[in-house]
Amino acid sequence: MQTLKGEKVYLRALEPEDLDFVHQVENTEEFWEVSANQTPYSRFMIKQYLENAHRDIYDIKQFRLVICTLRHKVVGLIDIFDFEPKDRRAALGILIANPAQRRKGYASEALKLLCDYCFTHLDLHQVYANITLDNKNSAQLFENLGFKKVGVKKDWTFSQGQFRDEVLYQLLNNVH
Repeated sequence: MQTLKGEKVYLRALEPEDLDFVHQVENTEEFWEVSANQTPYSRFMIKQYLENAHRDIYDIKQFRLVICTLRHKVVGLIDIFDFEPKDRRAALGILIANPAQRRKGYASEALKLLCDYCFTHLDLHQVYANITLDNKNSAQLFENLGFKKVGVKKDWTFSQGQFRDEVLYQLLNNVH
């Protein structure tokens, strides 16, 4: 699918072979804050998740893709969630798992590809992201792609013994 392929990365559906990678990501405590997860997942649970990953976004209201380099190296995950077809909006989340793979343009290109997919194939009017105020790298990523800061949710997340503000970023599809 051309919509999901760029010059550095392509996005693909989850495969059974992604079990180890997804298991590692879901069980890395440093990622729990951004995923709202607080407990580890078993390999069995991840396997079941992968077996159901083919389900339609209109049914389960979410969709996860794997970010791969053009040399087929898995570098991260990108998600559509809180999908609301009636209101034509969805939330987006992205993770480049290995710090050595960050700041190479993979996240930027993957996010642009996913936004194009959302606007073209899902006919969404808007996509949005919730980013803690102290997550400067994510804020910069979304801002560089045209997302606008539209609000701040005070003391929205509790992590590492403190409340943190969360910023709502929004990107409208100007085609419609």
